Amino acid sequence: MKTMKTKIATFIALFLLSISATAQIDRSKQPQPGPAPKIALEVPGEFQLKNGLKVLVVENHKLPRISYSLRIDNKPHVEGNIAGVSSILGAMLGNGTTNISKDTFNEEIDFLGANLSFGSNRAYASSLSKYADRILQLMADAAMNPLLTEEEFQKEKEKAIEGIKANKKSVDAVASRVKSALSYGTKHPYGEFVTEETLNAITLNDVKSYYRKYFNPNNAYLVVVGDITFKEIEKKVKKYYKKWQAGPDISRSVPPTKNNVPYTQINFIDMPNAVQSNISVNSNVKLKMNDPDYHAVLIANKILGGGFNSYLNMNLREEHGYTYGARSNVGTDRYGASRFTTSVAVRNAVTDSAVVESLKEINRIKNESVTSKALKNAKAKYVGDFVLALERPQTIANYALNIKTKDLPKDFYKTYLQKINAVTIDDVKRVANKYFTVENARIIIVGKGSDVIANLEKTGLPIKYFDKYANSTDKPVFSKPIPEGVTAQTVINKYFEAIGGKSNIENINSTFSNANVTVKGTPFPITAEIKMMRNKESVEMSARGMGVIMKQKWNGESGYAEQGGQKRPMSDKEIADKKVEGGLFPELNYNASEIIIESIVSVDGADSYKIKVTRGSKDSYRYYDVNSGLLKRTESTSEAQGQTITSVIDYSKHNAINGVQFPHMMTVKAGPQDVSITIIGIKINEGVTDADFN
Repeated sequence: MKTMKTKIATFIALFLLSISATAQIDRSKQPQPGPAPKIALEVPGEFQLKNGLKVLVVENHKLPRISYSLRIDNKPHVEGNIAGVSSILGAMLGNGTTNISKDTFNEEIDFLGANLSFGSNRAYASSLSKYADRILQLMADAAMNPLLTEEEFQKEKEKAIEGIKANKKSVDAVASRVKSALSYGTKHPYGEFVTEETLNAITLNDVKSYYRKYFNPNNAYLVVVGDITFKEIEKKVKKYYKKWQAGPDISRSVPPTKNNVPYTQINFIDMPNAVQSNISVNSNVKLKMNDPDYHAVLIANKILGGGFNSYLNMNLREEHGYTYGARSNVGTDRYGASRFTTSVAVRNAVTDSAVVESLKEINRIKNESVTSKALKNAKAKYVGDFVLALERPQTIANYALNIKTKDLPKDFYKTYLQKINAVTIDDVKRVANKYFTVENARIIIVGKGSDVIANLEKTGLPIKYFDKYANSTDKPVFSKPIPEGVTAQTVINKYFEAIGGKSNIENINSTFSNANVTVKGTPFPITAEIKMMRNKESVEMSARGMGVIMKQKWNGESGYAEQGGQKRPMSDKEIADKKVEGGLFPELNYNASEIIIESIVSVDGADSYKIKVTRGSKDSYRYYDVNSGLLKRTESTSEAQGQTITSVIDYSKHNAINGVQFPHMMTVKAGPQDVSITIIGIKINEGVTDADFN
């Protein structure tokens, strides 16, 4: 306890001292820049085996640790009708060898406290230096004698297929696939994508054939960093890797990329479940790290969209509040296949505005000279990152590897800061006009067409339509005519019938549900206890070993949210909105004047009636399946931290409880957050009291 108090006291003292020192700075004078850091890069030791394996060694004796990075530097290639074979191979490698069973292999790695991982063209291992010999031996055995069994193959293949299925509704996954396919073409290594069909076509023999052809030492580099001498590692590598046999010659030319489009255009992919639009400006460029323009492009991109204070972010996030962040990037590729891209996700209502503002900022850096302050800040960022990176021994090895594999001059990194600091205002404008080729750009948008197309058409930019796999399509039909006699009230009445009848619903006074909750990006399992009365709600979420992590209570008149021990009462607006939501079955409380049928739209591929609900000052939407009558989706908006958040809940897997159908699966998309809720039990009219909502 004394030690902890001492640390706290020291922290407070240093904090107060920093305030005192800051108060004495004369802020009327601009600080003088310090001297430019002098870069002295250590040259790694190097040797090569007869089989072609090249080894780079960086000795570092500060800590008793060692790491091995294996990289197989093959040229990009297409996998064709078995696309995904490399991914399956990568998942199978490193799980035992023909000499050591999977369980024994993994148990020894754990016992050594080591790390070992593989991909289809790489491997990495690290451990304490006293285990340097054994971990290198295990890594070599796994690389040369992989245990490729039918059982493991089927397991990894099924996992890959499940991953494809899970991403079918993911706007980000579709956007990533289509952007690459449209930019490079599906016959190019960078534009090819994996499907269920290509995965199903793969056999174990395909995996083994791919391994023999591509996983060999011909073009391989092994980078060793850590507490070991050059002579020691040279001896060990030759001992364990000399039997690794060279493979066939697979040198080939990389196919050319597609040409840019002749004019700026919108390429739209309709996803009716999208709550936000994924917007990306894309054009192909040819930029290599050894190009004279390289450092100037880094600076220009930093100013446009490479950081928080960039043009794009300050406009789209700070000025307009459209998004959580907007970015740009200019890729490099030694084969001449890279892209200039910007990316942003915005709510549906401002999709057209975000497109206009993105183009405005790109044209701004092309037509207007950047300020000396913006140039200085961009340079300072790169200088700082470069100097910090040099503190890691792995950086030295990576730099040496880049010099060898990317045809860089030997002094590339020694002169790096010199070239960054030499970039001028004129250089920024010149490279922006050369590489930010917006006049030949595809503005690729994945979003909800029924909500955004009408306004996108007003931008005057031509719109071409594509499906989720980058195939050209006709303009989708975003809504269908409503049959004669169908009204919002008849849709609600059909819903009542579908779930068990209005009289049965009116007899339900409370529900008590238990659920498993999956929050994307959260590694630990979460459970929820949900209690509801007609106008009251209680939600308590718990995590294993952590107890209750979040509460939300609503007693019909007031409420609060509690997280991390901090309780926040509901605001007046939240209370007003809550009072008009309607409780267990909101449909029971709707007046004819509050509901209107807007259209028939597609929800998960099925026609659904879109009903607009206006209660108080709040509008929301409910979607009911045309055929079954069941509720498929709800959509509403709210304010949070100055941002307008659209929340979409999809309902599925309806099961009857006491004669009433309840959805047992709910997926929630709220801004950047993805949540899945699986109901594992529901009690009706029992286990709930008024005290639960206090």
